[in-house]
Amino acid sequence: VQLQASGGGLVQAGGSLRLACAASGRLLSSRVMGWFRQAPGKERQFLAAIPWSGGTAWYADSVKGRFTISRDNAKNTLYLQMNSLKPEESAVYYCASGPRRTIIQTMNDVSTEEFYDYWGQGTLVTVSS
Repeated sequence: VQLQASGGGLVQAGGSLRLACAASGRLLSSRVMGWFRQAPGKERQFLAAIPWSGGTAWYADSVKGRFTISRDNAKNTLYLQMNSLKPEESAVYYCASGPRRTIIQTMNDVSTEEFYDYWGQGTLVTVSS
């Protein structure tokens, strides 16, 4: 699986950005796709995840209601629509892919870095105040 993130940039506080992650490889339909971010000096933080085949998405409480994860199967692309951005959300944003080892995944599963075995290179988002 190969992942290529894009769409980062500079945005004012309160603004919006849509990140994209182009995915390629075998058996995408059997995988879960996720978004994380990492600010300088901080740990990588889970944001959202969704099964590539569709179904319920998972969101971190800090972004619920402002961020939306989606995917376009025809384009093999994962998206993260981010609204009402805050300066403290400036970070490098990463997309990731992990295998569905069990029939059911939980928030505890998909919110950990260890669930994912492929990562994109990251795209920088800067939110100015």
